[in-house]
Amino acid sequence: MSDQENVTGLIRDWRAGDASAVEQLMPMVYDELRRIAQAHLRRERQDHTLSSTALVHEAFLNLVDQSPPAVSDRVHFFAIASRVMRRVLVWHARKRNAEKRGGGQRPVTLDEVAVLSDDRLDEVLALDQALDRLDALDSRLCRVVECRHFGGLTVSETAEALDVSAATVKRDWRSARAWLRRELDGAAA
Repeated sequence: MSDQENVTGLIRDWRAGDASAVEQLMPMVYDELRRIAQAHLRRERQDHTLSSTALVHEAFLNLVDQSPPAVSDRVHFFAIASRVMRRVLVWHARKRNAEKRGGGQRPVTLDEVAVLSDDRLDEVLALDQALDRLDALDSRLCRVVECRHFGGLTVSETAEALDVSAATVKRDWRSARAWLRRELDGAAA
């Protein structure tokens, strides 16, 4: 049995309620989850407080703390994991943004502002808001962005995860990027 089949089988066992399947699943998917986390973090600020290891662990904990997601196979699992990682990063950005804006904390002196300054924070939040708007307009376009941009999936892996053709993924990817570019350029203006 191949690793892909083993992972898919463990995911199905997990969904069926087998708690031990999660323990067996983590070592099998860990390296790929780290690769996805590193892809996410490359788009973040340099001094991000989360490492790729911490992002993997936090995302995995979020996945297993909830009821098992409706995952059909290995590729679909990684697409969902990537989406959870994005949500974790957005949550951290919002938390940091709240702290930056005061968040009930003591006032910060001008000398300390340079340490807390973070230009990328607003970009992360703007992208998340734009993706939420895209999701409301066309959820498949949003899923394509999550798989391709955040998950680092290939066109064929994205097509498999979303159960559409590769041609549809290519078309959706072009459309989504163009739409996001217009949205983000408009928000910046």
